[in-house]
Amino acid sequence: MAMTNRLTRGTGPLAAVGLLALTACDGGDDNSPNAWVLNGGVWPVVEEDFDAWGEENPDQAFSVDSFANDVYKERIRTAVGSGEAPTLIVGWTGGTLLEYIDGDYVLDITDAVSGLQERLIPSVADNGIIDGATYAVPMNNVQPVILYFNQELFDEVGAEVPSDWDELLEVVEVFNDADIYPFALAGGSVWPMLMWSAYLTDRIGGPEAFEAVVAGEPDAWSHPAIIEAMERIQQLVEMEAFDPNFAAVVADQNEDAHMVADGHAAMVLQGSWVYSRLLEEQPDFVASGNLGFAPFPEIPGGQGDPASVVGNPANFWSVSADASEEEQDAALGYLSEHLFNDEFVGRMIETGNIPPLEGMDDQIAESEDSEFLGYVYDSVREAPNFQLSWDQAVDPSQEQALLENLDLVFQGNISPEEFAERMNETQSGA
Repeated sequence: MAMTNRLTRGTGPLAAVGLLALTACDGGDDNSPNAWVLNGGVWPVVEEDFDAWGEENPDQAFSVDSFANDVYKERIRTAVGSGEAPTLIVGWTGGTLLEYIDGDYVLDITDAVSGLQERLIPSVADNGIIDGATYAVPMNNVQPVILYFNQELFDEVGAEVPSDWDELLEVVEVFNDADIYPFALAGGSVWPMLMWSAYLTDRIGGPEAFEAVVAGEPDAWSHPAIIEAMERIQQLVEMEAFDPNFAAVVADQNEDAHMVADGHAAMVLQGSWVYSRLLEEQPDFVASGNLGFAPFPEIPGGQGDPASVVGNPANFWSVSADASEEEQDAALGYLSEHLFNDEFVGRMIETGNIPPLEGMDDQIAESEDSEFLGYVYDSVREAPNFQLSWDQAVDPSQEQALLENLDLVFQGNISPEEFAERMNETQSGA
């Protein structure tokens, strides 16, 4: 991956945002390493792993602060830009990691994590490698986006889970006739809408369509596959494929997945992290055997491979360049000596999460959740392409415009062509 849009330290967008007041812990002035993590899913297991590291290394124990997903994304940019980042920075790689590298906000950790890299699935690990140097390493579960469904509802209406677009449209009509929402959608968080646009674009035009956007090619957003993806999204909205109140549903509390578990919606397109949250929050539903999962439907005549996936290869750790030498030493020690230790890996699998490691087949087969975990593991290893979530893949200067304009597409307030025109304007200014 080539780095683009070089920034000057102190003048880039992160530096500007750093002028805002911080509302969370600082970068560790007392030379005590710290990390910010997210809520739910596998994250409590990550916090437990820090506790274990601290017991073994009391002089390098981490303080840990936990945030909801959307809150974290707001605060981390302020913290990094102001030089007050946590010692270990959670990220999604993509355009934001490039910005961190361009601004010298994170360390080159190539030598320290060479042993860890040998254990990782290459297609996942490669997301943290820029121009041959490692700036981020995966730190939790692989996270492809999956089509979840409630099998009981499908049985109730006598329908099959759709494998292609035509079948999906038929199923939408069947569930609407039965007064069941075909799909839940956390539109209030907006980013779940990206899952629809990414999968549709990939299935229609293959990975090349969006790769042109990431590469910054002029008018890349006007690719026919992207235009058609937006047209199909609006077709679904007009057919009432989604809960009509989707704009009020948010993902931080797993509300969209709960709609499926509670029988209010038949399907939801969401990340693999939803499974571990349902294990915790809806154990009876998971135990009932009614939670199903499938790939995103194929588009007849599309150029994309139906085995390709979109989502997040994982979350990644980077080490703050603004941390003290003592903090950096602790972070590098944790990454090189402790990350993905046997106990951590075991706890991940117990909670329904797949670590991005080679050779996990036997452990997965022994798990109570082997069906789901095996499905996720195989889909990642066998995917010909794993498209990083659009909001993380694009240049950070485009992220807000992307979310705002995609929301307008779903609301029917702009046309697909207007979406492309607006996004092309951000591309030229990126």
